[in-house]
Amino acid sequence: MGLTLDLLVDSDLIIEKEFVVPISQNLMAKKGVSLENIKNVFSHSQAISQCQKYIEKHKLKTHFTLSTAVAAKSIKNINDSGAIGSKKAAEIYGLEILDENIQDTDNNQTRFVALGKKKTKPTGNDKTSILFTLHDNNPGRLYETLEIFAKNKINLSKIVSRPLKEGLGTYIFFVDFEGHSDDKKIKAILEKIEEKVYLLKVLGSYPIAEIGNINK
Repeated sequence: MGLTLDLLVDSDLIIEKEFVVPISQNLMAKKGVSLENIKNVFSHSQAISQCQKYIEKHKLKTHFTLSTAVAAKSIKNINDSGAIGSKKAAEIYGLEILDENIQDTDNNQTRFVALGKKKTKPTGNDKTSILFTLHDNNPGRLYETLEIFAKNKINLSKIVSRPLKEGLGTYIFFVDFEGHSDDKKIKAILEKIEEKVYLLKVLGSYPIAEIGNINK
């Protein structure tokens, strides 16, 4: 997620859609390797975080990769290591599934976004994503900015901070909230935020996803 957010900072692409997809995580390994032989597990940080109970139970040493696909590919010739990922990844790289559905919760979901240059029209059930940086790190600056949403009774669904490359102690903030940037109320809120922050960028307004609607 962090890398995706970083790329959005300088990109001219906007978010056109989001998808929330149920995810099943599986432990896979080279064919012929048993679970008892597995000492290391490779995967994307998000997949590993979703399977912490299983990893701790089997006392596996974790190794992070750029994606679950990279993890599957990297262990296909190793005898003491497994990868966490989808059954499709196991199929592609000729691996054997050692254990299915190893995620901590059955309600396991991952969010994806589609990027483009076409602005999405309001549907009445939308979400907007923005990023902003503050003028300084004085106490209360972030609170003053986020307070604008609270005062206008706008729900926030995500707040993420990422360090800026310019220097230590400086951050960029990514926020998701209900509403469309074309809505009169949201336009007014964005204008107020712009007055408070150093930089504001609207990353897109798009329909709130239904779980599993990746084909819509």
